[in-house]
Amino acid sequence: MDFATNLRKYRKEKRMSQAELASFLGLSQRTISHYENGSAEPSLQSLYDICNTLQVSADVLLGINLEENRY
Repeated sequence: MDFATNLRKYRKEKRMSQAELASFLGLSQRTISHYENGSAEPSLQSLYDICNTLQVSADVLLGINLEENRY
């Protein structure tokens, strides 16, 4: 899964609306909508804040499978 799909999934698991998540992050609901439809990506700081708010690691939120990426 990609970031947009994962963001929506974990936000809904926390039973948060886009507006509620945006409020926690100091962003607009429209920004969260853009993240979830894939038309925008968060800054590194926003990604960090989203991870903390949703209590999920960045690798999970970004859809990175660490087992597949071992060298």
